[in-house]
Amino acid sequence: MRTTPVNSADLSSSVVAVPPLCRRADRSIDVEENRKLISHLENGGVRTLLYGGNANLYNMAVSEYALLLEMLENETSEETLAIPSIGPFFGNISDQAGILKGSSFTSAMVLPVMFPARQEGVASAVRHFVERSGIKAVLYIKDEGYISPELVGALVDDDLISWVKYAIVREDFARDDYLRELLDRVDPAIVVSGIGEQPAVVHLRDFGLVSFTSGCVCIAPSESMRMLAAIKAEDFEEAEKIRATFFTLENLRNAHGPIPVLHHAVALADIADTGSQLPLMADLDSDLMEPIGNAAVALRAQVQVS
Repeated sequence: MRTTPVNSADLSSSVVAVPPLCRRADRSIDVEENRKLISHLENGGVRTLLYGGNANLYNMAVSEYALLLEMLENETSEETLAIPSIGPFFGNISDQAGILKGSSFTSAMVLPVMFPARQEGVASAVRHFVERSGIKAVLYIKDEGYISPELVGALVDDDLISWVKYAIVREDFARDDYLRELLDRVDPAIVVSGIGEQPAVVHLRDFGLVSFTSGCVCIAPSESMRMLAAIKAEDFEEAEKIRATFFTLENLRNAHGPIPVLHHAVALADIADTGSQLPLMADLDSDLMEPIGNAAVALRAQVQVS
């Protein structure tokens, strides 16, 4: 695992993969299957891994957090940046800050929660985490009411933020007043588009964001990396062609839940056995396995014909 602090050049050089966390039937962390998924991503050129929502860290027990960190340290290459998440509730944030203190990790993402929370309280929790852990926070913005651009700017000014994952869904991603206001306060070189391939072209081309996160990169990492390269080269026609290959699986995620669909897709594409999901999540109905499997296999096959 890479242990140097992340910078904008690092963010720009790789899609930020947001993988599921493979578990055994007894719901314990399956190191061997996670190793397979990590290797698949690294072989496709991905060098930044973010374990958060798709890994269902929202529901992870603090008692197994140290095992997650140990796995990420041991199973990633020296060139790969591995970022765990903390939270979403303050008790978790505080306890996990203590576990991360003195570790090799250089940042951790704060999982967002809307209730019970206030914007000033979110900022206070971030400050507490950084002070207690000694590492910077990744801020994950999914809702306009979560934290104001002014508060984000103050956290950045105080050197508490590594980077920002921006993931507010819009009907028209080109029209986003909150994002415009955020970028008036925060350098776009530390802001990552956080909703997969769907808005990535608009976010990087029109707003100047530095990179994008992806769940579907777990199926076709080299394709997602090719899309990032096309955007950076301003070959937007090629980027849109690549983006279209992700539509079927992304539409299934939109319809039936991004976390469970990706969880099943990784297994059905024969990349790694993702196993059982933690409650409060649950497996999807069996009649969805065929369309998810077909979409995942087709996307993975796309790599072979590109």
